Amino acid sequence: MIDLEILALPLKPEIQAGDDLTELLYLALRGRRLTLRDGDLLVVCHKVVSKAEGRIVELDSITPSPTAKAWAARFGKDPRLVELVLSQARRIVRMQDGIIIAETVHGFVAAHCGVDRSNAPPGSAILLPVSPDASARRLAKGLGRRFRCQAACLISDTFGRPWRLGLVDVALGLYGFDPLLDLRGEKDLHGRELSTTILAVADQAAAAAGLLMGKGEGVPAVLVRGLDLPPPGPKSNGKRLLRSARHDLFR
Repeated sequence: MIDLEILALPLKPEIQAGDDLTELLYLALRGRRLTLRDGDLLVVCHKVVSKAEGRIVELDSITPSPTAKAWAARFGKDPRLVELVLSQARRIVRMQDGIIIAETVHGFVAAHCGVDRSNAPPGSAILLPVSPDASARRLAKGLGRRFRCQAACLISDTFGRPWRLGLVDVALGLYGFDPLLDLRGEKDLHGRELSTTILAVADQAAAAAGLLMGKGEGVPAVLVRGLDLPPPGPKSNGKRLLRSARHDLFR
């Protein structure tokens, strides 16, 4: 039996470009009288990572293309925002009813390429981090040095899902553990061998942390303690969670 602790880490004041996010998370942990331990997992919302890394775009700096203008006019959208979304896309999956589903340069398939105006400064939008895995590595190593431990880190965002309503937090990037737990070859309670079961542990942890990360809660980071994380391998990163086109039945 495994008991989990999921502890909210409020951050104040609001994150600005150039802020030392590692130091702010350290202070947030100390503010709650918490010390990182070996095996702890820190889940951090991508918004604060993107803000600290300067991934904020002023919409007035964007010149919309004819395509963006036409599509925005059709659905009553801001053409500057549409152009920003298109600029972040490797591939447009679908444009319908004012929603753009696209594949980002990272390989994520998401609404509006992850471009978001919620909790962004007025007149601006927030992009995804350039490399969520690199961001997670910097935070894990920086906090690990401060607390003298081997902690793991995960950068999360809210995504929609095929066939299901509602948003769920998922892992964009990570460091210090493998995002998948392969149970193939193990036995179930009745002795049957599992042949297809691979658990997305990173997404499960992100979803659990997301219960404390409301849009207006001011809780962009969560400490998950007690989770038996799969050990990291040479390819333990966020891209491990992406289903290949050959196996993706939703494309």
